[in-house]
Amino acid sequence: MKGLYCKLGETAADAKFVVRETNVPSALGSNQVKVQVKACALSPLDIKLHEDLKFQRDLVPVGREIVGIVLQVGPKVTFFQPDDEVVGILPLDTAMSGLCDAVVINEHHLVQKPEKLSWVEAAGAIRDGLRAYTALHTLARMASGHTLLVLDGASPFGVLSIQLAHYHGVKVLASALSSEDQKFLEQLRPSVARVIGVWDAKVDLVDSCLEETGGLGVDIVMDSGVRLHEEEPEARCLLPYKHDIITLIGVGGHWVTTEQNLQVDGNFFFSPLFSPGSSVNRQHRVTHGLEDPVPLYDATVSMEMVQKNQVRKRLVIQL
Repeated sequence: MKGLYCKLGETAADAKFVVRETNVPSALGSNQVKVQVKACALSPLDIKLHEDLKFQRDLVPVGREIVGIVLQVGPKVTFFQPDDEVVGILPLDTAMSGLCDAVVINEHHLVQKPEKLSWVEAAGAIRDGLRAYTALHTLARMASGHTLLVLDGASPFGVLSIQLAHYHGVKVLASALSSEDQKFLEQLRPSVARVIGVWDAKVDLVDSCLEETGGLGVDIVMDSGVRLHEEEPEARCLLPYKHDIITLIGVGGHWVTTEQNLQVDGNFFFSPLFSPGSSVNRQHRVTHGLEDPVPLYDATVSMEMVQKNQVRKRLVIQL
């Protein structure tokens, strides 16, 4: 069967995505499950992380967010049985691509797929749902009555963060990177307290947040990247400066960031945002920012677009 892999180069820019034949183990370990893959989500590959972990692989498997049907279970598996519909994330050290027809995975990396979610919706939501749960509950210690600013609120991660925050009684502000994103966010129910269209040069992120909070600042900020210098690539021109975030965050507030190289001077709390559960509803919102699912033969081009941030995420379906 075929899977998608990343061939690492001397630098991250030299990475190439290729389709290769691969084999699935015929014998299962005690707690392993064999899953027939129905859909797989493509998210950006953290090449530096793989290099730091020194897995020593020429080909890095691509596509870790999977959904499918259990085909076979190991002798000590207790949570699943054949024909169960499951969704999960392959571990970082896996040798298998999630775009294979079938994968072998430990039962502890899977959960039951909600009946109301389609294959595509479940695969598209699992990673960002886990990230949102970790960011808000574990890192930011979200509580009812807090005010949350979600930057790039119309992304899959942003939408799930907004839903989770609303469920816990948090007031939500969100930034929009385009007029289309702003229209989408303004139509959400429960509604976002304020949508800040940073795509409009006349709109100031800091002023909008301070105005909405009576000058006190927000309790939690979750960014989608930060501008560290005046001169940065055009693709990052809508990202806030770190000084802006420090200005708009309230006393005792939490800033959860995706920026790997962020340095904050002074007594400010900073936590890195990393992947890994959260149940997901209102599936028409979950998949905002995702384009139509593509077949395996389009996976290479799709992954290159994801890696270059030309699209937020792509879903691959097994035909």
